[in-house]
Amino acid sequence: MYAAQHAIEHPDRPAFVMASTGESVSYRSFEARSNQLAHLLESHGLGPRDHYSIFMENNDRYFEACAAGERSGMYYTCINSYLTAEEMSYIVDNSESQVVITSTAKLPVVLDALPNLADVSLVLVVGGAPDDVDDRVRDYVTAIADQPTGAIERELLGSAMLYSSGTTGQPKGIIRPLPEQHPSEQLPLFDFLSNLWHYRDDMVYLSPAPLYHSAPQAAVNLTIRQGGTAIVMERFDPLEYLRLIERYRVTHSQLVPTMFSRMLKLPIEDRERFDLSSLEFAVHAAAPCPVQVKEQMIDWWGPIIHEYYGATEGLGFSACNSEEWLAHKGTVGKIVLGEVFVADDDMNEMPTGVPGTLWFKSGTDFEYHNDPSKTAEAKSSDGTMTTVNDVGYVDEDNFLYLTDRKTFMIISGGVNIYPQETENLLITHPKVADAAVFGVPNVDLGEEVKAVVQPMPGIEHDEALALELTEFCAQHLSRQKVPRSIDFDAELPRLPTGKLYKRVLRDRYWADGASSIV
Repeated sequence: MYAAQHAIEHPDRPAFVMASTGESVSYRSFEARSNQLAHLLESHGLGPRDHYSIFMENNDRYFEACAAGERSGMYYTCINSYLTAEEMSYIVDNSESQVVITSTAKLPVVLDALPNLADVSLVLVVGGAPDDVDDRVRDYVTAIADQPTGAIERELLGSAMLYSSGTTGQPKGIIRPLPEQHPSEQLPLFDFLSNLWHYRDDMVYLSPAPLYHSAPQAAVNLTIRQGGTAIVMERFDPLEYLRLIERYRVTHSQLVPTMFSRMLKLPIEDRERFDLSSLEFAVHAAAPCPVQVKEQMIDWWGPIIHEYYGATEGLGFSACNSEEWLAHKGTVGKIVLGEVFVADDDMNEMPTGVPGTLWFKSGTDFEYHNDPSKTAEAKSSDGTMTTVNDVGYVDEDNFLYLTDRKTFMIISGGVNIYPQETENLLITHPKVADAAVFGVPNVDLGEEVKAVVQPMPGIEHDEALALELTEFCAQHLSRQKVPRSIDFDAELPRLPTGKLYKRVLRDRYWADGASSIV
């Protein structure tokens, strides 16, 4: 998020706008604030390759909190703002953060964790800090107020060190080596993304997701580096999202498939209320998009929709536009960065079109922070390839199809079942708001297919609905993929990034050792 040149060339242009209030921060102000925080961090003893954390909701200080590290050679870790004190403190401690930047809303969580954070010497609070708490806690605005607004003496490129979401285990920090170069030069991976997504200096980017996540981090970072304007939603609302496109003449945006689903379930008169003609490039990622959902979005928005797949680690990259996707339904794109190898558990290459574990020749180097064993597990024996245990296959045209996460594969009676396909079907049913499918214990088969469904508002969740959904699945899927039982939940544990926190659901059933709960 280095914007020094834009502060000179376009000082009054909005770097970003907060969607709920319309508050705008110019490039001049953004540059000054970022420099002030960089000076404060340096004065507190932090230098190149040191770490600090950001734990707060989307707000008007989030970007400068990142930009300060990016211009001072530091690593900054953006933490999921919905975590508990225990979860948050694990990441702060594991990342070796010396400073935590938080908000008034999130301060109670930080204070709960602070007795266990011996390495943290400063907590900066956006929105005001009380006087009668730990002496490490200071008001953010007051703390940076007397710092210089010009650049620090020696600017070096810094970077985010983000953590995996922890949906399949303990979160892991993904750290990339930093070359000693000026922050006006970014890592090659981000040059590649900027070109791929057609970013430019007069673009308007609409960000509907939490800023702690890797995708909005990259997208907003590149928008500001290009000199565009980012419109930041504090939280996603489907109708408000459409309204903002019209109001700000948005040109670019990035979404997750659940956002598509929520917009498609709006009344048709709401969907057609706003002028969306300015939108040029809509990227979606985070999870494979159900075929039916993608087709409906293309019918509505046309050829502007682009899909991509790339793990936070940046192991490989695939992408496709609407035309390519229609020709290869179900794909998440043609391999455009790195090389992919599809293997069985013994690292034997799978035939074309047959699913296996996806291994990539890395598009960018990385390690799991302070975890050499996890780093080793993610790399092949010769060190040339890496994996995050996604399962998929590549067709004869080198298009990649994601099947599921290996962690969630169901083995029922010796048959491998990937639940993503069943989830993708269930979410298209008009009475279903959200769905999760996973394996639960079965005495005879080892595992059986279970679905947990969040019904649409006003829909009665009873045995009749369970039967209706079972029959719906049976019409479209082979018998072994059809859920043997369906439970209902008022709301599934889906992260604000759109990622389903399936482990929380699955653990209920395995903890009980039973295949069904009331």
